[in-house]
Amino acid sequence: MQKIDTYVEEQFADLPETEEVVTLKEEIKDSMEEKAADFMLDGKTEEDAVNKAIVDFGNLAEIKKEFLFQHKPQEAATKNKKPREDMSTLNLGFSICGSALIIGLLVFVNMYYTPNEIWFVFPTFAILWWPVSMAFVWLKARKRKVMQR
Repeated sequence: MQKIDTYVEEQFADLPETEEVVTLKEEIKDSMEEKAADFMLDGKTEEDAVNKAIVDFGNLAEIKKEFLFQHKPQEAATKNKKPREDMSTLNLGFSICGSALIIGLLVFVNMYYTPNEIWFVFPTFAILWWPVSMAFVWLKARKRKVMQR
C-alpha cells in the first residue's frame, strides 16, 4: 500500500524526523492500512479501498496541529532558557526605573504641596520592595545559569 505511505510522508514532510514523528507516522499508516484491508474484505478493489481509507481517516492537518501543540511547549522549555534569564535582567531594570520614577513623583508632590512635612519616605519603603524582589529573581536566574555551566 505504497499510496498510503506516500500520502502520510507528504503530509508530514514539514516536520523534523524525530522519534515521536516517526512513531506517529507509523501509527497513522498502520491504521489506514487496516482500514483499507477492511474495505478490501468488503469487496472493494485495492485502489478504491486505499482512497476510501485516506478519505475516511480525516484531515491529517488536524492531527499535525494537535501533535505540534503537545510537543512545542517541551521543546520551547529546553531551547528558550536564555530568554528567560534575559527577562529577569529586563524585569530588574524595569523595576528599578519604575521605582525611581514613582519615588521621584512622590518627592515632587511632597515638596510642591507640603514642603514643611516630609512624608515621601514612608511610601518609598513600600515601593522599594519591587526592585528588591526582582533583584532576588535575577540573582536566582544568574545562579542557575552558573550551575548549568
